[in-house]
Order: sequence, then structure tokens, then C-alpha cells
Amino acid sequence: MALSAAGVIGSAALAAYLDARFHIRHDLAAGSNKAKLGLWMKHITKQIQSGKTHIYHVFEDRASTPMGDTTFLIFEGRELTYRDFYNALQPVGNWLLGLGIEKGEMVALDGGNSVELMLLWFALEAIGAAAAFINCNLTGKALVHSVKISGARYFLADSDVRQLVSPVEDELVAAGAQTIYYDTELFDTFTNTEPLPASRRTGASIMDVAGLVYTSGTTGMPKATVVTRARYMMVPLAGGRFGINPGDRIYTCLPLYHSSAQSAGCLPCLSAGATMVLSRKFSHKTFWPEVHASRATVVQYVGELCRYLLNAPPSPLDTGHQVRMAWGNGMRLDVWEPFRQRFGIEVIHEFYAATDGMGGILTNLNRGDFSRGAIAVRGPLWHLLNGADEARVAIDPDTQEILRGKNGFAVRCKADEPGEMIRRMDPKNPKMGSPAYYNNDRAAEKRRVADVFAKGDLWFRSGDVMRLDSEGRLCFVDRLGDTFRWHSENVSTNEVGNVVAQFPQILDANVYGVLVPNADGRAGCAAIAVAEGLSAKPEDVAGGRGLDLKGLAEHCLANLPRYAVPLFLRVVGQLEYTGTMKLLKGPLRSEGIDLEAIEKAAKEKGHAADVIYWLPPGERAYVRFEKEDLAMLKSGKVRL
Repeated sequence: MALSAAGVIGSAALAAYLDARFHIRHDLAAGSNKAKLGLWMKHITKQIQSGKTHIYHVFEDRASTPMGDTTFLIFEGRELTYRDFYNALQPVGNWLLGLGIEKGEMVALDGGNSVELMLLWFALEAIGAAAAFINCNLTGKALVHSVKISGARYFLADSDVRQLVSPVEDELVAAGAQTIYYDTELFDTFTNTEPLPASRRTGASIMDVAGLVYTSGTTGMPKATVVTRARYMMVPLAGGRFGINPGDRIYTCLPLYHSSAQSAGCLPCLSAGATMVLSRKFSHKTFWPEVHASRATVVQYVGELCRYLLNAPPSPLDTGHQVRMAWGNGMRLDVWEPFRQRFGIEVIHEFYAATDGMGGILTNLNRGDFSRGAIAVRGPLWHLLNGADEARVAIDPDTQEILRGKNGFAVRCKADEPGEMIRRMDPKNPKMGSPAYYNNDRAAEKRRVADVFAKGDLWFRSGDVMRLDSEGRLCFVDRLGDTFRWHSENVSTNEVGNVVAQFPQILDANVYGVLVPNADGRAGCAAIAVAEGLSAKPEDVAGGRGLDLKGLAEHCLANLPRYAVPLFLRVVGQLEYTGTMKLLKGPLRSEGIDLEAIEKAAKEKGHAADVIYWLPPGERAYVRFEKEDLAMLKSGKVRL
């Protein structure tokens, strides 16, 4: 009996070891991507056969059941049940029909988070039209460009963004778009409650355009990524996949014009029959008060949002909330555990996806140390089931082209080597499952590469550099355009930024490569925001009363390879972000270490010029970078 018990215990211990070592349960739960695709297609076929091809049908079904009494949306004190929201859609949809909006027509929407924007989105869905979600921070050429490429006849803009829209209204008219401003007063005039005609939602194809979500435009004008009807048809499958349950309340302050709030925030709520707690916009001052007041159980994050919360002063509201999970993407490694510990959130559910990506969503439901900082965990079984359709390949960061070996084929990355993630496409049907840009086929074609591992194969380039370590942790490293080469070594701006930001006096760091006279490649530069109350003025730094430049240099030298240590620092009042909380590198990179360009840009903004420091050859402390230093670099008297 004792021997039998010992055998059971030994077998259990062996099974636990093998599971931990090879991620067996994790891989079994992940399953086969091809099998999941089969289930997805079966689900879509069933929806088409039942005629329920629009998100509107979710509200329609819920409104006729007891679930209709479940709260769907909370916004600034207003609460709407699923039935309330369904009923509110009817007059909005009838108003849109009164404008003459046709089935399949594209309508541009521009506004911050609000009940009205949500109603317009789903009312357009209800009448078989599509919404082009315009970034509500845009003005000028970027705004006109975004509306123009949508081909919209109507541009529905929140009255709150009138000051951004009105200067270009004539250009919008010339582009064929009529601007209509909306607010709560306009919505109060919608009185036609007739049920919206079912004929507007029949005959849908899975490849129909259901909406447009725009890229950030950090490297040029925004591109409109197509959201197909197939993606919206996945709504009933979303909630369980993301760990969202009935009864959950998901708090999001992310903008609805972006897919994070749409596809990873709102749609999982609809799937699970949960409640969406919508904030108008992010502020560290309102975040936790709104979370407490709404009794949210899940909070959504993106980019540097969590760092903002960590940098805010401690508050009694940091704990005592009901949040069980933080769900989002882009949490930096140096923020991960401090965020969990300070705010007492057990689960950090990090995911990776892209609006213009291919291959679905990668997720890491993290509760402990092992998978911290990863976007997925993969064992041998996962590679057996799915590995043939995904690869990481070596990239030349200067040309951003895939490196090829003597045989002409791509070089696969080994464990712990960073490389661009690519995914297999069907050469006979390259459009199936791959992203598309509205009225811009060329942009989609540029994401494809042929003859990667065999003649005739076709792969999709994600543009994201990732690393799979020897223990099966898949980590995001950098965007391809952000990685740079210095002294023949590849440098990840994301990884260097993590290290710089760990220095106690630094709130955040934005790392990028800058051109240096008489040097190959790009040298690292870190734009830094210092802790509140700390001075980075040269006179204070020199007098030992401000930023510890020697301590910062020693910190970087001790924690980074020498080639990755930032040779330049740019002290900024605050870092700039995109509307989705991603660090904005473009303007910083273009100005580089050109002090005149930096001064000119500051003058145009009405600001004082940022101070630049550098780490001269052989030194172990940053010092002020002057025009004389730049002249020595240009003359070749000093080489880095």
C-alpha cells in the first residue's frame, strides 16, 4: 500500500515536472490553429445560415431575453441595459436612413468616447453601413486625408472636436464629404422608434467591409485598415477566449476609434454578456475613482498607461477595488511586477495583436514570475501543431530586409535570437485572412514576401521583432523600424528603454537611433522625463542639485552591453504619445542631435529647447552636449 502511494506521488511529481518543463497543459489548451480556424469557419457558416451576420443581432437577441436587463454600458453616470441600448439604436438608425445612407456605404465618425459614438457605430451596423473611425485628435491634412480615403459622403463629428474640424470643412466639402456635428441635443430630436428594416442586414459576405480602423500615421499619413464582416462575426467567440465572463465589468479609457477598445474591449463584453464601463479618456486622476465607483472587475490597458498610473502619487484608492485582472497589450517589463504589487491585481493578461496583422491574438495569462513580460508561452506540442505556419527570421535593421543565406532562403532565428515574426500565407489566395488597406492594395502587397524557405511560398511580414527563449517564452522586442544598428550590433529601443527607465530618477524613457557624423549606423539616444520636482537644468546638474548624470551613466553601463548604452540624452518636459499611448519617436528621430533643428522645433511650439547631454568616448558620466561638440563630431576630431 505504501509502495503504491509512493508510486502515485512519484508519478504525480514527474507529471508536474514534465508539464512545467514542456508546457503540456498550456499547449493542449492552445490547441491547433488549423482546428480553431475550422471551428471559426463552422461558426461563421452557422451565422450566415441563420441570417445573423451583424453585431446588431446580439443586441436584438439579448433584448428579447432576461439578459436584456443586464447592464451593457456605463458612462459618466448613465447606465444602459442591453435592452435600453437596443431600443436606443432604433431612432438613431432611422435618422441615418433619413440621410439616405445606403446599404454598404461608408460613413466617417469622429469623436471621443461617448454613448452617442457607440450608438452611431452600432446603428450604422444595424442598417448595413460601415463606420470609418477617425482619430479624434487629428486636424489639418491628416484629417482631410483620413476622411478622403474612406470615400465617405457624410462625416459625423462630435461637437467637442469642432475646433479641429471647422478649419478644414471647405476641404472636406471639396472631397465630397458633408460634415454633421452631433451632441446629446441632436440625439434628443430622434423620435422615430420604428424597428430598423431587416432587409438592411441580409446577404452579407464575410469579406464585406464592416469598418475602417486607421494606423497611427507615425511614419506618414494614416492608412485605413479594413475590418471585415468576418471579424465582427467572431464576437460570440471572443469573451471566453479572453477570460471575460458574464457578470464582469470591463473598464476601458482607451479611444473607441482604435481596435484595442473595439475588438479587445467592447466586443468581448458583448460576447460574454458583460458590462462595459467606458471612460471619456485616460487620466491618472480619474482612473481609480471611476474603477471603484463602477465596481469594475477587469481594467484594460495599452502601451504606457500602466506606467502613468505607477508614476502617480500613492492613493488610498490604489487598493480596495474589485479588479481581478488587467487585460491589454504593451506593458513594459520594468512596469509589470511593480504594477501588480502596488495595485494588488492577481492576473496580468497580456496579449499581442495588430489591427493590420495576421494570425489572430497571442495571449499570456500571467500570475507569477515565469511568464512575466511574455506575450505567449510555447512548448514542443505547440510547435508540432502550429510551428510550420510561423517563423522568426533574421533582419538587416538598416535596410529592414530579410537576411538570406547562401542558398537564397531566409535565415531562421535560434532560441534567444530576435527576429521578425512572419506567418505563412496561401500563395493561391493571398487575400484570405491577410490584412487589407482600404483603397490601397499596394500597401498590403508590401507586407508579403515570397520564396522565404522554398520556391513559391508566400509569407506575411508582421513588422514586429520577437524573441523566443530556450524555455518557451515568446517576448515582443521592438517594432522593426525602431530597432537600429550600432557598431555592427542590433539594438532594441524597447529593451534599452526598459533599462533606462529603471533608474530611480527617471519617470520614462523613449529610446531611438540618431545619425552621427562620421559614424556608421545610428547611436542610441534616450529622451527622458525626470521625476517630479527634480531639475535637469545644466546649472542644477553641475551643482549636484539635479539629475545624477554620473549615476545614470553607471546604471546604463552596468546593465547594458556597451554598444546599447545610449550615447545621448534628451531631457524633455514630458514624452509624447500617440492616441493609443504608444511612444512617439518620429519627430525625435528626425531632429536627432541637430541642436539647431531642436531649437527651431521648440520655437515653433513656443517651448524652451530640450537640453541634450552625451557620453563622450572613455567617460562614465553624461555631460552637456554643445554646438562645439557637434562641430568636433562633424570634423572627425572626435569619433564615437
